[in-house]
Amino acid sequence: MDDLLQEFIAETRETLEALSGEIVAWESAPGDRDRLDSIFRFVHTVKGSCGFLDLPRLARLSHAAEDVLAAVRAGERTPDTALVNAVLAIVDRIGELVEAIDAGHAVDDSGEDLLVAALDSGAQAAAPVSVVTPSRAPSRSVRLNVDLLDRMMSGMSDMVLARNELARRLRDDGADPSVEAALERLSLTVAEMRDTVTRTRMQKIDALFSALPRMVRDTAAELGKSVTLQIEGSDVELDREMIEMMRDPLVHIIRNSIDHGIEPPALRRLAKKRENGWLNVSARQSGNQIIIEICDDGRGIDVDALIAKIAQEGRRSEAELRALSPQAKLDLIFEPGLSTKTVVTAISGRGVGMDVVRANVEQIGGRIELFNTPGTGLRIAIHVPLTLSIMSTIGVGVRDQRFAISRQAIEEIVRVGGQTIRIDRIGDTLTATVRDRRMPLIDLSDMLGFAPLDPAMLVIVSVSGGSYALAVDAVLDHEELVIKPAAPAIMATGIYAGQTLPDSGLPMLMLDCAGIAHVAGLVFTRATAADEDAVVEAVPGVQALLFEDLDGCRRIVPLSVIDRVEPVATGAIRMSAGRLRLSVEGGIIPLVALGEWAALPTVSVLRLRDGATEIAYAIKEALDIVELPSAIVPAHAVGPIAGVVAIDGEQIEVLDLFWIFSAHGGGEAEPDAPLCLLDSAESAWMTTFLKPVLEASGYRVTDALRPGEVPRVLVRMESDAAPSASQIPVVRLRRDAEGASDTIFRYDRPAVLAAVARSAGGR
Repeated sequence: MDDLLQEFIAETRETLEALSGEIVAWESAPGDRDRLDSIFRFVHTVKGSCGFLDLPRLARLSHAAEDVLAAVRAGERTPDTALVNAVLAIVDRIGELVEAIDAGHAVDDSGEDLLVAALDSGAQAAAPVSVVTPSRAPSRSVRLNVDLLDRMMSGMSDMVLARNELARRLRDDGADPSVEAALERLSLTVAEMRDTVTRTRMQKIDALFSALPRMVRDTAAELGKSVTLQIEGSDVELDREMIEMMRDPLVHIIRNSIDHGIEPPALRRLAKKRENGWLNVSARQSGNQIIIEICDDGRGIDVDALIAKIAQEGRRSEAELRALSPQAKLDLIFEPGLSTKTVVTAISGRGVGMDVVRANVEQIGGRIELFNTPGTGLRIAIHVPLTLSIMSTIGVGVRDQRFAISRQAIEEIVRVGGQTIRIDRIGDTLTATVRDRRMPLIDLSDMLGFAPLDPAMLVIVSVSGGSYALAVDAVLDHEELVIKPAAPAIMATGIYAGQTLPDSGLPMLMLDCAGIAHVAGLVFTRATAADEDAVVEAVPGVQALLFEDLDGCRRIVPLSVIDRVEPVATGAIRMSAGRLRLSVEGGIIPLVALGEWAALPTVSVLRLRDGATEIAYAIKEALDIVELPSAIVPAHAVGPIAGVVAIDGEQIEVLDLFWIFSAHGGGEAEPDAPLCLLDSAESAWMTTFLKPVLEASGYRVTDALRPGEVPRVLVRMESDAAPSASQIPVVRLRRDAEGASDTIFRYDRPAVLAAVARSAGGR
C-alpha cells in the first residue's frame, strides 16, 4: 500500500503543476473541450484513487469538483469566473492535502465545507483556507517516458552482446592477463548496469492485484454470492506496460469466474460444496515468462451447453462440433460474440467475452490455457512474456541444434550411466531414476522430431508443482543472453520462451520448461487452499501398470510397488531351494512366474518392493499406465490373483500383492470384521498391501475417518507412536518375523486377520 500511496502522490504532484494553468486557460476559452476533459480526468482519477487508498477528505473534494465539471460538460452550467475560482480553490486544497500526507502531518478540515459550497450555482466565493503546508522534502524519484526506457534497455542489450563477443574473441585468440582482468571489471559493471536498467521498467504485480479484493467483493455482492479471494505471488515483477495491458483481461476473467463459474449458495449446497466460493489468483515466473493463474471451485465450463448454444445460433452444425477434440471443444469459449447468458446484466450477456480477452493477451505475445474440471472448477493460465530481459542461461545441444534454458529452472545436470542414474520405459512412458529419486523423463530430440538416440545427459528441471528430467545430447556454455519474444508461430508451439543471439552470432531459441511439460502431457497438481471446515470428498486414483503376463492374460499391479521394469536373460532364472529365484546385480531375489518362460531368451521383470523386501515378477510385456478402478470383484480362492476389474470394457485381473509377498515369507488367510482404521506413518504399505486383504475378508477399511465414523479396530506398526487413551482396540504389526509378543509379523496373514477379528469383537 505504501508504494501505491507514493505513486499516487507523485502522479498528483506532476499533474497539479500543469493543471492550474489549464484551468485559467479554460476560463478564457470555455468552449475548449480538450482542456475541460483533461481537468475532469484529473479530478476523476483522484476520486477513484482516494476511494481505494481510503482518503475520504480528498475523495469528498474531488467528487464535488467532478460533479460540477460533469455538469459543465453536459451543458448544464457555464464556466464563469466564480465557478473557475471555486474549482481552483478545490485543486489548491487537494495539493495542500497531498503534501501533508507525504510529510505525515495532520491538517484541520475547517473551511472545506465552504469550498464545496462555493461550487454551487450562485454561491458566494469562499475565502481562501489558510493552511501551513510543510516544506516538501527533495524528491529522489524521476518519472520517465516509456520510450526513453525502451532506448535505455535496447542500448543495454547491445552492450551485453558486445561484451559477449569481446569475451569470445579474447578466449579464442588468447589475451594478456591484464586485458582479461579489465574485461572482468567491465563484465561486473555491465552486470550491475543490466540489473539497474532492467528494474527501471519493472513493477511488482501487486499494482495489478491490489484492486481485486474490492472488485471481487462488490461483484459477488451484486450477484448474491459469497466468494473468498486468495492472492499469491504479489511480489513477482512484470514490465509496467504489460501490467497496464493485462488489467482489463484479468478483470474480465475474474468477473466471469464469479458470474458464470461459482454457483449461488443454494446450488453449492446441493452439490455438497461450501456455500462460500473460492477464487485464487496467483503469479509466478517461469523462464522468460510470467504465468498468471485464475482458479475457482465453481461449476467449470459446460462444454455441452457451449456446443448447443453455437449450434443454435447456426454458426456450425452440432455434428461438426461433437467431432472436435476435447481441447478444441473447450476452446469454443473463445468464439467471437458468444455468451451463454440469456439475460443481459451489468456484468455479462452482451457477447463481449473471452475472444476479446484472448485477442488482448495475444497482442502482447501471450497465450491462454484452460484446464477444466466440470462440476469442480476451472483454471485459466495466462502466459505473458517479459518482452525484453537479460537472463543467465545454460546452452544445451540436440543433434546439431543449440537451445538455451534458464539457469533458474535447472536443479542439476547429470550424465547418464553408473549405478545412481537409470532410465526405464514403462509402456510408452520414460522415467528417470536419479539417486533413488524417480521422475518423468522427456527426450528433447524426440519432441523435436529427430531420430531417437540413447540420451547422454539429463537436465533436471524444476517447474511449478514438480520436476522432470530433460534428455539432451550435450550441455554447452553458460551465458548471459538477451531474450526477446520469437515469432507468433514459434511461440504458439508452447515449448519456446523466446529467441536470443549468443556470442557465436547464430540465432538461438530459449526453451520454456513449463511449456515442454505441458506439451508432453505431464501434469503436476498443486494443492489449493480451502477453509478448515471444508470436507474433501474426492479420493485420488491409484496409478497402476497394465501388462500382458506370460500366460497371455492381461493383469494389473499398483505402480507404487514397482521399483523398475527391466529385461533379464532367462539364464539368470533358476529353481533353487524349492523356489524360482533370479540372479541380478550380484544378488539373488525370489521370482514369481505365472506362465512358461524357459523357452524364451529374455523376459521382462517387474522389480517389486514393499520397503523392506524385493521380489521379481516375470511378465511378457508392459502395456500402459492406467488408473486402478476402486470397484474390485474379489477372487473366490486365495492365490496370486486378488480379483478382477473392468478397464475399457475388458476384464483385467489384479495381482494379490499380499499373497505374493506372504507366499515368499508369510502365511495364509481368513476372518473379517466391521470398520478398520489403518492409522500408521507407513500408510502407503498398508493401503497397497493390507487394505485389499481386509476388504476381501468383508471389512470396511479406511485411512481417514469421515465425520461421525468410529472404527472398531486400529491397525498400526510397532514403530508408530503410542495412541492416546482410547477405548478402540489396537493391532500392532512388525516388520520382522520374530519380535515382541504383543505385535504380529505383517506378512502373517492368518495371525493378522485373527487379531483384527478378535480386536473388533467378531461380526
